[in-house]
Amino acid sequence: MDARRESEPVKNVTTTERKSEREHVVTRTVNGPARIIFEAWTKPELLKRWWAPKSFGISFISCEADVRVGGTYRFVFGHPASEQPMAFFGKYIEVTPHSRLAWTNEESAEGAVTTVTFEEKGGKTRVVVHDLYPSKEALDGAIASGSTCGMGETFEQLDELLVALGV
Repeated sequence: MDARRESEPVKNVTTTERKSEREHVVTRTVNGPARIIFEAWTKPELLKRWWAPKSFGISFISCEADVRVGGTYRFVFGHPASEQPMAFFGKYIEVTPHSRLAWTNEESAEGAVTTVTFEEKGGKTRVVVHDLYPSKEALDGAIASGSTCGMGETFEQLDELLVALGV
């Protein structure tokens, strides 16, 4: 192996899988400790820097997150092709610092319950995003609309944020 290859960072892989008629799971190992990764998922000033896939052409207009059981979140995005902003909102139903988050997605009746786990090992963190939809049709609709396809790019942006933070 040449010196150039040895110095290149290993690219993390995002996997997506439909686990059942109602479940969609995304998994990615991220270079950094669970504490920092958890903060990136829970602090609005960090979320705004990585959450929206850049290739979708959307940008944060506002990002509010009261990350505690019973607390709420509201993410509002703008897109140049749309006159109306898109809002995503719900409430946190589980918050276990550095290891687990769960929230509702209440912007439609077809919204999933999302659970994210953070498992640290050897300075890296395995992140698992589990969406449980209310019906097979709701998950089918999410897949058809493309709302489940941006996670690979989103995780790449998280990797970039971690580098910028010096992690």
